[in-house]
Parts: sequence; structure tokens; C-alpha cells
Amino acid sequence: MNAAEIRPTIEQIQWADCEIGVIIHLDLVIYQAPYVVRQHFYDPIPSSMFNPKKLNTDQWISAAKSLGAKYAILVAKHCTGFSLWPTEAHEYSIKNSPYKNGNGDIVKEFIASCKKYGLRPGIYCSASFNQYFGVENPGRVIDGDPKKQEKYNEVVLKQLTELWSNYGKLFEIWFDGGVLPVSEGGPNVAALLKKLQPDAVTFQGPVGTKSLIRWVGNERGVAPEDCSSLYDNRSQHEAGTVEHDMAYEKAEIWCPAESDFPNRDASKSYLGGWFWREGEEKSIVSADQLFANYLTSVGRNTNMLVGMVITPDGEFPEADSIVFAEAGKKICETFATPIATSSTSTVTIPANSASPKYIVLKEDISQGERVTGYTVRAYDSRGEEIFTHSGKVIAHKRILSIPAETVKATLEITSCRAEPKLLPIEIY
Repeated sequence: MNAAEIRPTIEQIQWADCEIGVIIHLDLVIYQAPYVVRQHFYDPIPSSMFNPKKLNTDQWISAAKSLGAKYAILVAKHCTGFSLWPTEAHEYSIKNSPYKNGNGDIVKEFIASCKKYGLRPGIYCSASFNQYFGVENPGRVIDGDPKKQEKYNEVVLKQLTELWSNYGKLFEIWFDGGVLPVSEGGPNVAALLKKLQPDAVTFQGPVGTKSLIRWVGNERGVAPEDCSSLYDNRSQHEAGTVEHDMAYEKAEIWCPAESDFPNRDASKSYLGGWFWREGEEKSIVSADQLFANYLTSVGRNTNMLVGMVITPDGEFPEADSIVFAEAGKKICETFATPIATSSTSTVTIPANSASPKYIVLKEDISQGERVTGYTVRAYDSRGEEIFTHSGKVIAHKRILSIPAETVKATLEITSCRAEPKLLPIEIY
């Protein structure tokens, strides 16, 4: 297919418009340490240790909303294999824990809180790694026993059927590490997805899924300067890297990137910043850094997905909540109302306006990604050029920092796949 003819689905457009999401981590790993994620053989952490007595999903989602998140993803089953809902697929789950005397269902509580606060719900349930069943990425049993692989495939399909059938429509589904293809002995996840959740946006899902999105290539919230939504149709467990130019001229599908990172500094955290760890309060990512990540993720045509650590008591820590609110306020105040807009190639800042900081460029992505080259120039009151930036990708949104002395800016499209369909230029 010609790259100019590739279009996003309605769901991919809605996903891009959300811009900010959160991914919430709660697992048995926070109740027992040390914990080695890639250890092949181990005694499973007892489910009897799981008892978050103060768990309140309303508190989680309220904090996410204060950041500006429009969607939330719950890690319903991480690498241990312990499941946060009363699955019938096996016994290693919340039903055999002290939480609510074995009658709890955190997935159900999470979905209800998302509905209450107006966030779109998503579910992470990795099929690629499961220590309880002795499975390693990308979803193969460690000893290669075909009978064990068949049993594990049945468990995967059973659990995904539960999650995709019992909790309503899901906005995003996360496959961390992709999905083992049927041709390589994996379960037929694609068919199940098409049947039960056909409209979900799918992160690293099976090839052929309706609304795929991809990993940006790092967990730092930093997308490439030119991060295209166009992608080839490779297997989704083959992740790209931030150094790779995503502007494929031989693209086959619309598959934008999502920039995920933990809300605690991974370099200072024993569990990579994704899970709570006692004594790591100093590793909380600051409000200023979250704002900077917004610029390097949303401002580079990706969504920003921020991790949320949950304590053993079941709470998103107060210190982390404060930072979320501060960052959300800064993002909202900065980009609430433009000081100048223009539907032409030139935008002039009115006299007596606040000093400009950012220029925002946007394409109408319902018509595809058409721009392949552009140049922005900024001029001061003497008409002198004080800023120049050339790039390849605008797509959903491109945010550039400009000098405070700017009084006029221009946009020149230097190359394109088809006639550009630009939205008004905005100055903030």
C-alpha cells in the first residue's frame, strides 16, 4: 500500500487524542524480596501474602485524572503469574489470598473506578512470561515440553476470555513482549481478540490486529525527534528503538508509538521503578520531569503512559499523588489557551501577549500522515530569524520550544506524500 493511503482507525484517533495514560502495577513482588524476575526455577511467592487492606481504586484513578490521564491500564497479571481477579484457569490468584477473604476482584473495582472518573479502562495481561507456569518470553515453556505448552496456551486463552468477556468494553489491551505466533506454537489470541474485543487498541498485539500500537523503544518517556505513526507489518514482539528512524516509506500499517515509563526513577529502584519498594520515595519522578516527558512523548507524536506504584496496603502513595497533581496542573496551564493561532503558514503573536514558549503543529490524522518534511522559523521584533527547526514528522502533534523573543513564526512544508491536511498552528 502507498504510505499516503494508510489511515488510522477511529479507535486509534481517539487513542491519540487522549495523549496521557497511566499503567498501574500491583503484584506479589512487593511483598517479598529479593525477587529475581528472570529466575527460571523458584518457589512461587505465596498468595497468602497478598492482602492490601487499604486498597481503594478510586484513589488510584483520581490521582491519574489529576495528572491529566484520559485512560488507565491495570496490570491484571504480571510476570509472577499471580492474577488480580478470581480466575478459573488456575489457583494462583486473588481468590486464594486474604484480600476480602478470597472474595475480592481488583479488576472489577478498577473498571468501576474508571467509569466513575471518566477514564477509559485498559488491561495488561502478559502472555509472554509467567513464572508460575515456567514460561519465558515470548511465551514458551522453559523445558520445551509440548504438553506443557498446550496446557499453558489453554490457560492464556481462558484468562483472556475472562478478562475480555466479564468487564465490558476495553479501550487498550497490553501485551508486554508481544504474543507467540500460532505458527510457532502459541495460542490463537488474534481470533479471540477479534471475537471479544475487536475495537480495543492493542499494544504489541498479534499481527493483523485492527488497531495496533507499538513500543517506542525505551522506558524513559523519550520518543525519537521524528516518530512516525506508519510502520511495517513485522511481528509486534520485535520492538523498535529510539535511535531508529520510524518514518517508513515502505510502511504497511498505521501503528503509532506509546512512550511508557515508571513514575519512579528506574536507575534508583530495585524493581525498575514500576513496583513499590520501601525506602524509594526519593526516586519519585518530579513534576518538572513529567512535564519534560510530556514534551518528548506527546510532543513527538506518541502517547505518554506513566507507571503508578501501589503500596502493599493498596494505595498510590501520597507523595506520588502530589507530584501527579503538580505535573497535571503545569501541563494544563501551559497548553490550556494559545496566545496566537493561525490557519495559514504564518502566525503572529499579538502585542502585549505573554512571552511565547512553544509552537504546536498538528495534522488531521484522519487523512493520514502526509507531511514528510517541514521547517519552522521564528523571528524577533526586528525581523531577524532567531530560531530554525527542520523535521520529517508532524502527524498528531509536534511541540517545539521557541525563544521568548519570538513575535512571528512560519511553517514551510518542504516535502509530503500527498497534499497536507494541517490543523491551525498554535503558540503557547
